[in-house]
Amino acid sequence: MNVGDELPGLTVQVTRDQLVRYAGASLDFNPIHWNERFATEVGLPNVIAHGMLTMALGGRVVTDWLGDPGRVVEYGVRFTRPVVVPDDDEGAEVEFTAKVAEVRDDGTARVDITAKFDGKTVLGKAQAIVRA
Repeated sequence: MNVGDELPGLTVQVTRDQLVRYAGASLDFNPIHWNERFATEVGLPNVIAHGMLTMALGGRVVTDWLGDPGRVVEYGVRFTRPVVVPDDDEGAEVEFTAKVAEVRDDGTARVDITAKFDGKTVLGKAQAIVRA
């Protein structure tokens, strides 16, 4: 593991069906994640993906690369922009990339993750600390 190493990218189609499943698993039934009328009434462009779902997908880039999710010591993001999920079979395409940004003397490394939807970053300061 070296500074500058790029992890294999991940592209995910987030669909309304996935939002319903995630809502059931997380118990987050906020109508902004399933009710288009409600979402637009509160000022959103349409139904949006759960921020924690987007965060989890970003973490998957790292865990797929590591092969062992137990090697993730810390993971955090800032939610900067919503992922708008249309009511169709295609959903919203979210692209994730990641790069080793720092290798530390304590045997850990910092991996910076980028998540983009519609060409714009949706997670800010997405970073994972992992055991090498």
